[in-house]
Amino acid sequence: MILQSLAGLPAFLVYFCTGLIAIVAYLFVYTRITPHNEFQLIRDNDPAAAIALGLSLLGFVAPLVSAIAHSANVLDCLIWAAIALVVQIIVFYLVRVPVPNLSARIAGGELAPAIWLGLSSLAAGLLNAACMIY
Repeated sequence: MILQSLAGLPAFLVYFCTGLIAIVAYLFVYTRITPHNEFQLIRDNDPAAAIALGLSLLGFVAPLVSAIAHSANVLDCLIWAAIALVVQIIVFYLVRVPVPNLSARIAGGELAPAIWLGLSSLAAGLLNAACMIY
C-alpha cells in the first residue's frame, strides 16, 4: 500500500525540482531587468518592492503550475516556463507605459505603482496559465 503511494515520488521530485529551478531562474532574470533592486529594497523593509515582486512571482508560478500539470515531459515544461518568463518581462515593460517612472516610485516605497505592477503581472500570468491547454 505505501509502496504504491510512493510510486509517483520520482516524478514528483523531478517536477518539483524543475519548478524550483524555474523559479530561481525567473527571479534571477526578472530582478536583473528591473531598474530597482527588489531584494535590497525588501531587505530595507520596502513593502512596495515586496508586493510588486511577490505578485510578479505568482504571475510566473501560475503558468508554471499549468505547465507542470499539462506538459508531456520536463523539457516541454521548461519551454513553457520560459514562455511564462517572457510574458512577465513583457508585462513589466507594458505597465510602465502609463506609469513611466514605475521603478523609481516602487523604490520610493509607493504602493499604488507596486500594486499596479503586481496585479498586472498576476493577471497576465493567470491568462497565460489558462491558455496553456494542449
